[in-house]
Amino acid sequence: MTIRYLHTMVRVKDLEISKAFYELLGLRETRRIDNEQGRFTLVFMAPPGQEECPVELTYNWDGDEGLPSDSRHFGHLAYEVDDIYAKCRELMEAGVTINRPPRDGRMAFVRSPDNISIELLQKGGAKAPEEPWISMPNIGHW
Repeated sequence: MTIRYLHTMVRVKDLEISKAFYELLGLRETRRIDNEQGRFTLVFMAPPGQEECPVELTYNWDGDEGLPSDSRHFGHLAYEVDDIYAKCRELMEAGVTINRPPRDGRMAFVRSPDNISIELLQKGGAKAPEEPWISMPNIGHW
């Protein structure tokens, strides 16, 4: 018996805002399903060249009333980046919340518009610690 990774699904409140966030991370839309009968849209996004590892953004047209409002129980998505400091700087300049700055040059956590934790890991070994990251406090949970 074999098992194969398919995707990770997260519910989103505003499809366009969430899609823009994942584009800032470097993901691109690979597939979209608009279901008139079910009144939802699924947008699959993945890093270029890794289309087999998508995140599925699920947007319910009529909202998500009755569903848990805090997505923190989900856990997190994790992505490897070439330069953790440059990526965190780019995200911060775009208004993204950095929950755990990359003080150690190896790992950071950011928050999506839907309160999903995204772990960023430095490709290869850790980078040398540098400011302003080593002096930044953690914000919230990750």
